[in-house]
Amino acid sequence: MTKKIIYWAATGLLAAMMLFSAYAYFTNPEISEGFAKMGFKDFFRVELGIAKFIGAVILLIPAVPQKVREWTFAGFGITFISAFIAHLSNGDTLGGSIAPIIALALLIVSHVFYHKLYSKTSS
Repeated sequence: MTKKIIYWAATGLLAAMMLFSAYAYFTNPEISEGFAKMGFKDFFRVELGIAKFIGAVILLIPAVPQKVREWTFAGFGITFISAFIAHLSNGDTLGGSIAPIIALALLIVSHVFYHKLYSKTSS
């Protein structure tokens, strides 16, 4: 029971962060300005917003096949590491760059406990 609570708490928090982020990508002009400041074209912001929304939904639906979920974990992991590097490379402080690392930590917890609960090979 504890494993299930840890899994759903981490996954729920991660999904909420991604849904909030996706919403902000489409509604907050400061996000658009931030992407432009980092040198990204606007389509990239839209692409990431859509991907974050889809990924969050995939993580919240238990019936999603394991391979799809694994690709979602991988995609989010790459996104979070890339976001951290992009923020630091563009002069943001460590404090201003830490949100992707927090998301990565939640992702790792979610992934580990997903396998403890649902993997066909786990004990």
